Amino acid sequence: MFWYQLTPSNGMKLVVSSSSWKQNSYEEGYSKDKFEIRRDDKDHFVMTINNVTSKDAATYFCAASDH
Repeated sequence: MFWYQLTPSNGMKLVVSSSSWKQNSYEEGYSKDKFEIRRDDKDHFVMTINNVTSKDAATYFCAASDH
């Protein structure tokens, strides 16, 4: 699963990628403390943004891959 953040000023940026066989991989400038990823079962991922501020205002997308 891939999570993206889209803002008018920065465009689309990858926040984190996650999979069942490895730890979450955060891009520079993003952290697990801020963007928490939880996997409830093999097909259900959830991203929670902790301590939300106005700087977090964006459109967030997720994308899945079957690789």
